Amino acid sequence: MTSRIQFLRVVRTLCTFCFALILSFAFILPVQAKSTVNSFPDLNTFIESVRNGDANLLRGVYVYDLMAFSVIQQPAGSPGFVSQEANQLTEFGMAAEAGNVGLLAHNYLAGTSFSGLTNGDVVILVYGDGHTENYLVTNVLQYQALDPYNPYSDFKDLQRQTTLSAAEVFGQVYRGERHVTFQTCIQSDGNSSWGRLFVIAEPVTSQVNPSADTYTGNTQRDSSRN
Repeated sequence: MTSRIQFLRVVRTLCTFCFALILSFAFILPVQAKSTVNSFPDLNTFIESVRNGDANLLRGVYVYDLMAFSVIQQPAGSPGFVSQEANQLTEFGMAAEAGNVGLLAHNYLAGTSFSGLTNGDVVILVYGDGHTENYLVTNVLQYQALDPYNPYSDFKDLQRQTTLSAAEVFGQVYRGERHVTFQTCIQSDGNSSWGRLFVIAEPVTSQVNPSADTYTGNTQRDSSRN
């Protein structure tokens, strides 16, 4: 029994360390953007552009007039990996292990669009066989890293003014019922890793009942929120 408890403690420690790597180092080193989106595609065109036939593989994320990004998965054993492509998101492996979808991007590349997400926006996940899942943005969270370059830094919740550990932040944003979490860094005071932005989107339910046009990308976002 004692050995099992010790094993579980080691596993939790490793998980916390891996998440800390994402929180501290994944978004620091800027590179030159390799490509830009010249025109915004309709949803059907976007689906065809990312389709590869694999029904279990997340291949793209679409938010009308804001993002039409491909998605890649982290290589095995590389929890700190984040794509250097301008129009690409990275699926966070530890979030997938928790049963949820984590989407990472540098704040000088695709992550710049994350701050444009607001409550009520429809997020469409596109899988390799072309099927989609629909989510609504329900929460935007901002944290200040109290020690930005320390992988074990605590974080200050800028809304509630409370302090949380990296493990507590992970629990808040990546655990729980099925949802999508967008994550990028917040730049402030000349520090590109000053803080962290998390945008949470929950599955569309019958109570929400958005229009069919929303799913096809025909409903434009409220321009007053851009």
